[in-house]
Amino acid sequence: MTQLTQASSSLPATPSLTCGELLVQWLEYYGVETVFGIPGVHTVELYRGLPNTNIRHVTPRHEQGAGFMADGYYRASGKIGVCFIITGPGMTNIMTAMAQALADSIPMLVISSVNKVADTGSGEGHLHELHDQQGMVSKVALTSKTIWKPESLPKVIAEAFALFNGARPGPVHIQLPIDVITADASHVAKPPDLTPYLNSPATSQTDANSSTLPRVMRPLPNPAQLDLIIESLKTAKNPVLLYGGGCVDVNQDAQKLAELIDAPTFLTINAKGLLPPAHPLSLGSNQSLAAGRAVITEADLVLAIGTELGETDYDVFFNGEFKINGKLIRIDCDAQQLQRPFRADIAVLSDAQMAISGLCTRLENQALNHKAVSRVAEAKQALLAEMTPDFAGQNALLQLIRDEVKDVIFVGDSTQPVYSGNLGFEALATRKWFNSSTGFGTLGYGLPAAIGAMIGSKSPVISLIGDGGIQFTIAELICAAELELPLIVLLWNNQGYGEIRRYMEEGGLPLIGVNIKTPHFEPLAAGFGAGYRRITEKQQLLDALQKDINGKQPFIYEVDEADDFLTEIGKDFICFS
Repeated sequence: MTQLTQASSSLPATPSLTCGELLVQWLEYYGVETVFGIPGVHTVELYRGLPNTNIRHVTPRHEQGAGFMADGYYRASGKIGVCFIITGPGMTNIMTAMAQALADSIPMLVISSVNKVADTGSGEGHLHELHDQQGMVSKVALTSKTIWKPESLPKVIAEAFALFNGARPGPVHIQLPIDVITADASHVAKPPDLTPYLNSPATSQTDANSSTLPRVMRPLPNPAQLDLIIESLKTAKNPVLLYGGGCVDVNQDAQKLAELIDAPTFLTINAKGLLPPAHPLSLGSNQSLAAGRAVITEADLVLAIGTELGETDYDVFFNGEFKINGKLIRIDCDAQQLQRPFRADIAVLSDAQMAISGLCTRLENQALNHKAVSRVAEAKQALLAEMTPDFAGQNALLQLIRDEVKDVIFVGDSTQPVYSGNLGFEALATRKWFNSSTGFGTLGYGLPAAIGAMIGSKSPVISLIGDGGIQFTIAELICAAELELPLIVLLWNNQGYGEIRRYMEEGGLPLIGVNIKTPHFEPLAAGFGAGYRRITEKQQLLDALQKDINGKQPFIYEVDEADDFLTEIGKDFICFS
């Protein structure tokens, strides 16, 4: 044997299938269509198998942007967003996005590298090393798992999707040591072959997956508990119905149940669109306003379905005055949430759709009469009396865009038009209005989440974001330009952190840190490959939307909060329409 041959025989054999390559095969099998990620030296081997799948890769400009994109992608489309994130700084960067998703029950699969098996947690100063990456990330995830050997991969992936489908959803983190990513996985279980299903002309990738995947379902309601709810509703004098984001995919049964019970109905911010805007039983998302609260306070029975009854939906002014005085009946897929922050008199652990359908079936031939329409009409008049010109102008702007652009989705940051819209805006369908002012309440969400929403839904999208908030993630604008997305960024300019400035003024605090320098957005947009318009008139806005919404580049529409045209359009604003 020659010296060259001896040297060659001593080299490790190249795996015919690495663990990283097998990973993307399993992701495709579970229906993953898009991965958001920034390649790094610790994750490049995750990319080796991507060209052999139909999975699309999108490159944000920051890992936080990747997480927000995956979040918006799911909220708009109902499809799981996946992120490929490097060890260490990549994971610390994405944790804010994961915390937002956890607070709002948004499923997201974050797959990261970690140092080699022998080096993980060693404290020896390896590249990107953290003391305990899994322990850190587990605080903002439903679960965090490490794949220490290739044989574990199929089971760990299955566990993640079981959580997404069978429990209250949220982000899941899976990490692989970099030497496990490259390890031989040719002997590990492969996904079932979908070719026979896909060869059928009537079968899509989604249908094929649905036919072969083991289904993990949320719990079904206990029939005896549904019977007990019906009896309680029959004896109630003035019940109220509260729908939350857990009902976002409930079909027309949500409206049907409200009508069968004959109850005033409130929708949380993430449940907007469950009832039509002008429905005579709907009080929209106004449960934090005095007139809306009065309806709930006076109710002798409150039926809350798929809502955590959290502060950012029921007490947005943070004055602690939201009260439930009547019997509380709760339906939720999370057993712990059933008893927080209010103790339920009847707690039903169940999938929202199945519970609502079961209640509808029981009430089909015995619809109740609680004379709710007159109570709702009275409450609506009281709500209108609370409306300010600023509130009317901001909601009129949103309503104008909604009625001009078919199937438009609004993705918001924490900014003034979003706060107003959370109360007064009526969506025409679910998954058409969502923002980061709920739950965790981060800034910078609105732009990258809107990009994710546009990728996932292929619908027109409006990003609502302030001049302060956009500076957190403005680098993602070039990602939208790179993808040729005609995203409209409605930039609300109040010269700094306007909402916090007002809060400090009202509290007699010194105005420190809020009057920040605002960029000149026209040249900034051009530098990122985006268009720019300064919007000052109603017709100008309508003409611009018609031209830009079908284009091939993002546009910043800058609106100054003091513009007169907002006051003018506000004069014609009609709530609940």
